[in-house]
Amino acid sequence: MSNSANAKKRAVQNEPLVTHIYTADPSAHVFEGKLYVYPSHDIDHDGPTNDNGDQYAMEDYHVLSLDGIDSPCIDHGEALHVKDVPWASKQMWAPDAAYRGNTYYLFFPARDKDGIFRIGVAKGESPAGPFQAEANYMPGSFSIDPAVFVDDDNKAYMYFGGLWGGQLEKWQTGVFLPDAEGPDAAEPALGPRVAELSDDMLTFAESPVEISIVGGDGSPILAGDEDRRYFEGPWMHKYNGLYYLSYSTGTTHKLVYAVSEHPQGPFVFKGTILTPVLGWTTHHSIVQFQDKWYLFYHDASLSGGVDHKRSVKFTELHYNEDGTIQTIDSYL
Repeated sequence: MSNSANAKKRAVQNEPLVTHIYTADPSAHVFEGKLYVYPSHDIDHDGPTNDNGDQYAMEDYHVLSLDGIDSPCIDHGEALHVKDVPWASKQMWAPDAAYRGNTYYLFFPARDKDGIFRIGVAKGESPAGPFQAEANYMPGSFSIDPAVFVDDDNKAYMYFGGLWGGQLEKWQTGVFLPDAEGPDAAEPALGPRVAELSDDMLTFAESPVEISIVGGDGSPILAGDEDRRYFEGPWMHKYNGLYYLSYSTGTTHKLVYAVSEHPQGPFVFKGTILTPVLGWTTHHSIVQFQDKWYLFYHDASLSGGVDHKRSVKFTELHYNEDGTIQTIDSYL
């Protein structure tokens, strides 16, 4: 493929996966030969909109599935509600799912009784749920956006963390400091966290560590580099033996990615996956299904741009011969 062709943005026109409810933050997986999507469930309310994320007042999770990429999407109903999570108080934000040992696991963030985001886990016998939450959040967990990746050697890793409402910058010292701010613009940006999970998937097998994301010259990406720096929504997938860490840049509303030879990094920044969509947030997953790769994401088109009423969409993802990902512009 020519360099000029590599530079072209791939366009897509698609529709929300479901329209009877508002959904966001889709985590897509192939289980039992079907495509399952684990989104958050946006609800309407009269609360405030701010950088703390109070507009995202989600209370429960629904599981969606498709038998084939062109099949009707099935909503399997409520899989877990905040009232059934003993430690949680509110804001059931972006979840993920994984499978090990004949058990399906749903990982999710929520605020505890003190208003601090933690990460919980629930178990089920079916990928469609329902899920039964553990009595307590994962020990040592904090912030938001858990994404669990099971490698070819069956080791499982959790990637997580989000700035601002996700409170990641408040944990820089290892303890929660409610007034802590992020690094100055000229300092290295904060990276997401990663930890290997225990065999039972309920605890960290090791303390979470910060992931290093660097530019092509090996220098750290700075906090003021808002086109490349990490903000939230990590996702891990593997392609041709390499590990692809993708994430949201937040303020510049892009989905971008970095690549490594190791699941815990360091990762080298490569480029943009998805240009900005309608709505403030952008959050995604990448999955291979029936020999093709797909990007799942959300926008606020169904609600006419209401930021807390989003809808999940998906489109095919394409790689160049050198392993880079072709940029998608969903509105061209």
